[in-house]
Amino acid sequence: MKQKALHNLVVLFIAFISFNANAQEEELLSVTEAVSIALENNYQIKIVTNELKIDETSVSPGFAGMLPSLNAVANNNNGIQNITQTRSDGTSLSQDNAKNNNLTYGVELDWTIFDGLRMFARYDQLKELKKLGEAELQQAILGTVRDVMTTYYNLVQQKRQLNALDSTLVISRQRVELANHRFSIGKASKLELLNAQVDENTDQTQYFRQQELFKNTKTRLNEIMGRDAKADFNVIDLISIEENLELSVLEEEAKAQNPQLQAQLINKRITELELKQIKGGRLPTISAQAGYLFNNSESDLGFSTSNESRGFNVGLSARLNLFDGFNQNRNEQIAKIQIENSELLIEQQTQSLLSQLSIAYQTYQTNLTLMELELSNEDIAKENLDITIAKYKIGTIPTIEFRTAQLNYINAVLRSSNAVYEAKLSEITLKELAGNLNI
Repeated sequence: MKQKALHNLVVLFIAFISFNANAQEEELLSVTEAVSIALENNYQIKIVTNELKIDETSVSPGFAGMLPSLNAVANNNNGIQNITQTRSDGTSLSQDNAKNNNLTYGVELDWTIFDGLRMFARYDQLKELKKLGEAELQQAILGTVRDVMTTYYNLVQQKRQLNALDSTLVISRQRVELANHRFSIGKASKLELLNAQVDENTDQTQYFRQQELFKNTKTRLNEIMGRDAKADFNVIDLISIEENLELSVLEEEAKAQNPQLQAQLINKRITELELKQIKGGRLPTISAQAGYLFNNSESDLGFSTSNESRGFNVGLSARLNLFDGFNQNRNEQIAKIQIENSELLIEQQTQSLLSQLSIAYQTYQTNLTLMELELSNEDIAKENLDITIAKYKIGTIPTIEFRTAQLNYINAVLRSSNAVYEAKLSEITLKELAGNLNI
């Protein structure tokens, strides 16, 4: 039994050394580097970026209908007919299967000179759609940065818990070795040794579970960063928390920068421009046409069997809607209601945003308090464990008291690491709502 315990201790020591050696060889990834990789590789950001490029390309006078269209035209008509013609002098001509053809080709220009200022409203609307795309990209970036940071710091706290479980497993193996030695010389019962071995196996199971969770979270972070899910790396064991955030400052930043609120403001402007376009229907539409055409016609029967012409033609047309079944009035009323809804959505979004900020800020303050409490409690649990180990080695305390101190320390480390992580999550949430999430 003693040799088995010694063998297990050697195996654990070798595994611990190998883990540290591998950690040194692994890529040491900082949160800044993780965010940079994600912003470059993340698929959602790439998709939204391409959509923004589409919006940017669409902002043009041509898309708004301000520029003329120039077309090359060609038309060739051929026919075979039975024709009978009666002339003014009373004579008549007839021919069966008379052929005639007409060929026209050239270039034509069509230009809407005035359409009730709708083209200018459309151009402004295209600009607003571009701004909406920018707000959506900003929202995608904030979401990605949030996912990267929360997952990264989750790894940091899991690593801390893994190290704590590793340390307590070493202590449990030492306890088994000590209990085995005491049993072999008759100073301890078989029950003490068995209890030590059960506790060692329990700690080992918990360690393997935590190791599995740590590896799976690594895979998740690689997925968010858009790189190989199997890429191995290590994280910097440090979580820095900004503890002086102010609610009033965050509220002002949120009103000015929150991408969801900005999107609602842009949508209202787009709706207003839609009404402007609809009102343009009350004004006339004036168009100009110009072209240079070649025409050639041939006929087997008629006053002239061949005719050819070429030259410029210019025209001007105007159209004014006098009555359309009152649809103009209805469309304007609908657009005004849509503007009213846009204003209501802005108010709703603002109220919801301020409410979320208030709740998140209260959680942030609570988590800061709990973090200080749990870190202090961890120090107390560590001191208690050190004293208990020393007393256990000289046999002045029972096994159950030793195990209690050991479990208290493990739980204190788990709670303190979780408290630090929760405080960091609260900070990230507040900054994301304020539209000011930075590293």
